This record gives sequence, structure tokens and C-alpha cells, in this order.
Amino acid sequence: MYQYDEYDQRIVDERVAQFRDQTRRYLAGELSEDEFRPLRLQNGLYIQRHAPMLRIATPYGLLASRQLRKLAHIARTYDRGYAHFSTRQNTQFNWPAVEQVPDILAELATVQMHAIQTSGNCIRNITTDQFAGVAPDEVVDPRPIAEIIRQWSTFHPEFALLPRKFKIAVNGCKDDRAVIKLHDIGLEFLRNDAGQIGVRVYAGGGMGRTPIIGELVRDWLDWQHVLTYCEAIVRVYNLHGRRDNSYKARIKILVKALGIEEFRRQVEAEWAHLKDGPNTITQAEFDRVAAHFAPPAYETLPATDAGFEDRLASDRSFAAWVKRCVHPHRVPGYRAITLSLKPTGVAPGDATAEQMDLVADLADRYSFGELRVSHEQNLILSDVKLGELYEVWQKARAAGLATPNIGLLTDIICCPGGDFCSLANAKSIPIAESIQRQFDDLDYLHDIGEMELNISGCMNSCGHHHVGHIGILGVDKDGSEWYQVSIGGKQGNDTSLGSVIGPSFAADEVAGVVQRLIDVYIDNRIEGERFIDVARRLGVAPFKERVYADRQPAKREVANV
Repeated sequence: MYQYDEYDQRIVDERVAQFRDQTRRYLAGELSEDEFRPLRLQNGLYIQRHAPMLRIATPYGLLASRQLRKLAHIARTYDRGYAHFSTRQNTQFNWPAVEQVPDILAELATVQMHAIQTSGNCIRNITTDQFAGVAPDEVVDPRPIAEIIRQWSTFHPEFALLPRKFKIAVNGCKDDRAVIKLHDIGLEFLRNDAGQIGVRVYAGGGMGRTPIIGELVRDWLDWQHVLTYCEAIVRVYNLHGRRDNSYKARIKILVKALGIEEFRRQVEAEWAHLKDGPNTITQAEFDRVAAHFAPPAYETLPATDAGFEDRLASDRSFAAWVKRCVHPHRVPGYRAITLSLKPTGVAPGDATAEQMDLVADLADRYSFGELRVSHEQNLILSDVKLGELYEVWQKARAAGLATPNIGLLTDIICCPGGDFCSLANAKSIPIAESIQRQFDDLDYLHDIGEMELNISGCMNSCGHHHVGHIGILGVDKDGSEWYQVSIGGKQGNDTSLGSVIGPSFAADEVAGVVQRLIDVYIDNRIEGERFIDVARRLGVAPFKERVYADRQPAKREVANV
């Protein structure tokens, strides 16, 4: 993984010292709340419903074991003993004291971490596939380019105050696990018949109150021009993006308003001034950064392991975990594994300090000292020997990190919602827990099969409800919390946005609604069909009919939002 040089470290250390003085002046009354607000946001510090929230950057989701141990230490020392992993592969603390945040940032700096550009109207954390570098379907390892984009965008003076926040995702695999079409810029790496590397560029994607799938801006871009082309896109956005209305300030609104042809024309015209300029990536610069992502010292192993096969045949629980949580690896004899942060009764994406310490130990012992954070809010050990999977499973299971539900209904993506966020209209975590308890039967979950259920507490869509096979959105109805349900959303190569099935529901109805949706699927599925396949084939009507059949008219009228 990337290692800071002396300049990187100096920049981060100086930012800590700067923010320490800014915080001191704020607490002394020398800076007003309005004056301090942009300063704290530049350092990832929000003021939430009950307490501050600090968001830590995890570039492209990659963590060293020493960094995870530092996060565990911070959770114990400055917070309430746990951390939350977000859909942007970042880490959040929900209970830090404002006066202690400079100390937290100073501790993070000792392990090459920071909170810079995790908030504000700037280019945010660059995200990518959690299996980057090890996925068998990988065309190009996207991490070196993601790191180059991170370095280019950090403290970029021209883009420090964009109309709104700006998100870039990079995918280097045949399957899009980075959700590139729902980002402000999505970059897809590919090879042509001659083996040359290029980039397919999308722009104008996003969720929120106006969900839009990104448009194809350029079908082929030589990889050396990634920075200059991104710069052209962001320049056009910075020039024309709306600043009078925050709800209409994202680039997706601009692309929609201009139309993709005109937007593309303006980007190409701007790029003509930047192409082959100083930000063109040279082979030497790429090689310098790529050296940080060189493969670890893999052993030469057989593709199969007799001990593993024996365990698989004799231990049903282990076999269930392998089926859902163990993933193919490009190197024979190795696998990637997902440690589930979604056991029943735990807020999705949360991990205790003790669990983080254990995962760091597992990474050191079994996975070359590295781990990843997934878009789905789980943790990944990317390089585990086939013959050591049983040991890892036993240790993870003892720590509550081996629920075999990855890709199943209870592997819920969920924002913190109204329990923490001051923007939320409704709570998300209790809804997730009620669904977990409704479907707390692993045999039943496995029978239902692949399922993506996403929950957001408001239209900001931090829980990505728009692309859930089932999406749940918290809404406010006369001061009460209600939940709107959609079906048919999906992330990946065939990204789609869900359709709302009808009027919203009270909190105590939601788990039952999900049950009835699943019942329709089970009653109508053809062998091999997933929920999303049936939803696309049948449309909303039969699901809507079943869900509202038993509802009292009076309740339906009250809930209609």
C-alpha cells in the first residue's frame, strides 16, 4: 500500500497543528460558530444530532493492520469503544469531544492517516473495488491510478470550493463492484485487442433526492490522460454548476440540464487546453506509485488443499461460511474473505475496538498485514491461504465476525440515520435490526438467495437505497417517522434505480412488508432466478398488490406521503 514520503507527512502534520490552533481559538471564543464551521468541515468534523462525528479517510478502502489498531485505540480512548465503516470505505467516530479532535488527528498522523477532504464541497475519498489487486476478473489493478488521483485532488486549489461535494470511483475489473455509474465521475479501466490500457469515462451519476445513472462521456481515453480529463470535467462543473440551490448543485443536474452531447462538447473543448500538459501521467510516475502496490510474497501453493476439503465436507457451519464469505483469488492456493459486520442486533457497519484489534491480528497472521473496507460496510482479508481458512473462520466466529450472510438479505447497507445524523428524517438502525430479526434463519436466508437491501434515513441516500433490490427510505410525515419502499434497484454492470411500490409504512410494519415482498418472489421465481430477476420480469404490480392487500384503508391513507 502507499507509504507517505517526507512531504506527505509534513503536510499532514502541519494540518494537525493548524487545526489544533483553530480549535483552541474556537473554544476560547475567538472564532464564532460560523467561522469555525468551514474549518472543522475541512478536517472531517461534523456536528450531529447528539455529538460531533469525525470521518477518517481510508483511500480506496485500504488499511494496514497498524492503522486499524490505531482506530481501535481511538475508539477506546476518545469515543465509546466502536467505529462505523461507511459506504465510501471511510471510518467514522460518532462521539468524539471537539476539544479532543486535534489529539485524534495527531494520533492518526503517526500511522499516515488523516481526515482531510472527508467533508466539504471538494473531491472526496477515491473509492474502488474491495478486491482490487486480487480479483480473478481484474483487467487492470486500479489502485495506482486511484492513488495518483488522490494526490492530484488533495488540496487542489482550483477545486477547494466546488458547488457541492464531488465523488470519483475507479473500477479495474470486468464486474463493477465500485458502483462507478452512480458517481460524479466513474472510471472503468479496460484493454483493447492490442493489449493497450484505456479508460471508459462516465459522469453525472449520483443518488440523493434526484437519482441519476451516469452518462458515458468518453468510450476510450488513454490512461495517461486520466488526470487531465478529470480536470476538464471538474472545470466545466465548477464553472457552470449551480451555487444558488444546494439540492440542484451536483454535477448530475448540470449534465441533465446541458444534455450529454453538449456536456461532452464542453469537456472536450476544455480538455484541448489540458491534454499533454503537466498533469499527463508519465510511465515513470505510474511505475513509482505502482511499486507501492506490488504483489506480496505469495507462496507457490497447489490450487486445492486436502485439509480444507475435508473440513468443508465435515463441518456444515464452516461450509456455509465458505459459500458466502470466501471469494476467488487470482493466485492459486489463496482466497479473499469477507468478515461480516452484520450480525443480528448490531448496527450494520459497526465494529468494536476489540473486533478491530482482532482483525488487525488476523491481517498480520494470515494476510500480509493489510485489509480492506468494502462499499457494503464489511472488512476484507484479501490474501488468505486456502489451508488456513478454517483457523481464520474459528477466530472470526468467536469474535462475532463470521456471520455467513454476505450477499444475502441481512447483509444490509445502512446509514446511521436518525440515531446520529441531524439530517435524517427517520431512524435506520432499528429498521435494519427488525429486518435482521425477521430473517434470523440462515437456512431461510440461503434459500432466498442473493439479495441487496439498503436503508437510508433521508433523501441524501447515504444508505444507497436507490440501488437496493429492496430499498427503504425514511421520510417525515407530520413529525412522525415513515418508510418508503422501492424494488428493482441494482448496482454493478447493469445498474438500475428502484421503483417505489406505493405509500409509506410505519416503522413496525417494515419487516412484515419485506417478508411479503420475499413471499412474492418465492412464489414466482423460476429456477436460478434472483429477487432482482423476478422484480424486473414481473414489475412492481404483483409486489404492490401483495403488500397492500391486508392493509387497513385508514392506515394506508394516513401513511400516504
